[in-house]
Amino acid sequence: MDAVDFSAVALQKAGRLAAERGARLHTVCADLTAWSAAEGTYDLALIAYVHLPWQQMEHVLRQAARAVRPGGTLLLVGHDAANLRQGHGGPQDPRVLYTAEQVAAVWRPYADIVRAETVERPVTGADGPRTALDALVRAVRL
Repeated sequence: MDAVDFSAVALQKAGRLAAERGARLHTVCADLTAWSAAEGTYDLALIAYVHLPWQQMEHVLRQAARAVRPGGTLLLVGHDAANLRQGHGGPQDPRVLYTAEQVAAVWRPYADIVRAETVERPVTGADGPRTALDALVRAVRL
């Protein structure tokens, strides 16, 4: 299993947690906008809470789609654009937020979209329980 992130600290934590669970993890410290994997390398590409300006995000989404083998899974979860006004937390810059449909539109040429929707996620903050809105997209690579 590979984990790619720009944060060495996050990757060290991921490595430690994987080791504690007996899992093998190869970490790559890289900028996702400049990193790519060989086509058809992975069974699963998970993009979790990656928020970039849309042009860069589209590039990352396409790279992920190409990196997954036919029949493999593409999975994205991140703060939905609606979270800015109707949810709690997350980035406050609308230029780095997206909808599930935007992500699905990028993946459609590469994959069958199984699920693309806005989902609620309970969060607890200093002001008590709240609800965050996330974009969730699951697709199967063609």
